[in-house]
Amino acid sequence: MTGTRYRQAGGGPDGRSGPDELYGRLKAYEGRAAATAGVGKDLVNEPMIRHWCEAVGDTNPAYAGPGAIAPPTMLQAWTMGGLSGHSDRSSAYDELFGLLDGAGYTSVVATDCEQEYLRPLRPGDEITFDAVIEAVSERKTTKLGTGYFITTRTDVRAAGEPAGTHRFRILKYTPAVKGRGAKPGGAPEAGQDGRMLRPRPVINRDNAGFWQGVAEHKLLIQRCGGCGALRFPWLPGCNECGCQEWDTVEASGEGTVFSHVVMHHPPFPAFRTSDDAGSYAVALIELAEGVRMVSNVVGVPHGKVRTGMPVRLEFLRTDPELELPVFRGSGG
Repeated sequence: MTGTRYRQAGGGPDGRSGPDELYGRLKAYEGRAAATAGVGKDLVNEPMIRHWCEAVGDTNPAYAGPGAIAPPTMLQAWTMGGLSGHSDRSSAYDELFGLLDGAGYTSVVATDCEQEYLRPLRPGDEITFDAVIEAVSERKTTKLGTGYFITTRTDVRAAGEPAGTHRFRILKYTPAVKGRGAKPGGAPEAGQDGRMLRPRPVINRDNAGFWQGVAEHKLLIQRCGGCGALRFPWLPGCNECGCQEWDTVEASGEGTVFSHVVMHHPPFPAFRTSDDAGSYAVALIELAEGVRMVSNVVGVPHGKVRTGMPVRLEFLRTDPELELPVFRGSGG
């Protein structure tokens, strides 16, 4: 799950109390098909496996060369319909979304997923699947707003054999509106001066040490106590050897832009900068130590950010309670 906290709401999108008549209508969709006899648009293939592994920095030898398998976490990737979608999606799923949209729950955010693996996926496997609307929650109020959690379960087959199960949960909601002096419970949050605040990072037992390092102006990378491999982001175990023992090394702060995108829309005041009028560069930074992390490139106009650009770590205080590691581009 994400770090979103929620409580049961007593009313509709406007927050007024009253019986939740819509929930009864939504509940009737539980157990109905979301997709039937779906077929993956591509066979499991080596190029997609390679791109996936490069993007996440996974160098496990099981995913390359003769006899390679696909990373288990790619289970959902082979079922995705892309921009054109799938023709086998059921009318029930569209009807469910239509009910929610019509009632004012027009925004959507993915909250979490769960996967179960039954069989390795190998290049050449044809992927087929069925999906069902597994659960609709009662109305909840979260920091994002009020809405309903919807869980779909996709049963995946490879070459006709059961390969795994993917559960995907979203929140369909009406965004909360907050202004100066509003109490916690809506989004986005505003500071005492009325400015919008950046979203808070989710801190848990697996990454608390990283954020403690940030508070001390240190960028800490995990180092496996078994094989010595460095890893980022922080994880409870090593991807290389599975060892759960680890210590940390402090990054030098030097790196280069491995890839990047420029965010233009929708604008969010908390990310606004004086030189880019609200647009900003989000980059995958390759640190000198060999690991990669996602951060912002600052100090240069977003149109000047380039792959291979040298960058240097610095810490950006976005508000009195939040400081983040960012990277200043050369020439800034």
